[in-house]
Amino acid sequence: MIVRMSGPEASNTPSQPDRASTQRLGAYLLPGRSSDPTVAIAQARAGEALGLGSVWLSERFGAKDVATVGGALTQCTSSVTIGSAATHFQPRHPLATASMALTLQALSGGRFVLGIGRSIPLVWQSYGLPPATNRLLVDGLAIMRDLWAGEAVTYSGPLGDFRRIRLNDRPDVAPPPVVLTAIGPRSLELAGRHFDGVLLHPFLTVDGQTRAVEIVRNAAADAGRDAAAVRVYGMVVVAADCSPEEVDLRVRARAVTYFNAPGLAQQLVAANGWELTHLDELGRHPLVTALDGRPADGGLQPSDLVELSHLFPQHWFTDGAAIGTAAECATRLNDYLTAGADEIVIHGSTPELLAPVLDAFAAVPA
Repeated sequence: MIVRMSGPEASNTPSQPDRASTQRLGAYLLPGRSSDPTVAIAQARAGEALGLGSVWLSERFGAKDVATVGGALTQCTSSVTIGSAATHFQPRHPLATASMALTLQALSGGRFVLGIGRSIPLVWQSYGLPPATNRLLVDGLAIMRDLWAGEAVTYSGPLGDFRRIRLNDRPDVAPPPVVLTAIGPRSLELAGRHFDGVLLHPFLTVDGQTRAVEIVRNAAADAGRDAAAVRVYGMVVVAADCSPEEVDLRVRARAVTYFNAPGLAQQLVAANGWELTHLDELGRHPLVTALDGRPADGGLQPSDLVELSHLFPQHWFTDGAAIGTAAECATRLNDYLTAGADEIVIHGSTPELLAPVLDAFAAVPA
């Protein structure tokens, strides 16, 4: 990653703190539901100007297509890393995914990171696509790496049946790193054994992240890899200098969408050592039963999500996110870095809102 050091004058001016340290921070663009992809351009430019090291896009069908929005981001920025967190192997043919990632790597001048997710089986069942089993994830990674190396690939497995696929016109760039989004132990181990990095889930506590990093590093070492070379991206929801109403929307409502995700919720709660019975209370609530299996963020209003958040202990939100003054949030982000993450990706607050946090983070003693 390119590190942009501030000049001598800037580093001695209180209004322009040294931004070298903030290169270890990134932020999501278009978090949650969004219908206007052009907003990502202004957010990415703001993040780069503030000194963020990376910006990330979580793909959702409609207005958050990684290929098209990612292509725009490569041309409106010049140094910030651009990551997908995440897209998936199943919706695109492997040849299309490999081509997309390599093209974005070329357009960005080597600044792209391909983040791959697992999601939940219910989603893939509704799409008529296979679930993201460990074999499918490893196969998808291997196919892409072979295609990027110029090899012709013949394959039969969960991703399909391919007699012979190949990238005929490859740009002269190094392939992008591929990171896996992970929360459960098996996914974390998979990332350590095979992928270039791992993107951890939001609402992990500092202790939960410490345990996750240990799983990743140990799996990499057991596989004979350089454990330190597997890059760990922590993810932290941030609400700095926010009113209680803003905290409700940025933190509490967002958390409920994860706590209501089958399988994922149980893994997240277990990773933090929290009490699983609170998830049972959520599942029995009339607002949730009326969803009939639909995702909470697609079927409920923000006010409904905030109401449901009161089913959970307050410490789930304070321990799993960064809430408070800009200085308190900056200290909290540093805690997550100290707990083993190489970088932190901020969720919930978009780049144009983060200047006070970045100012405070730049002042945190190394």
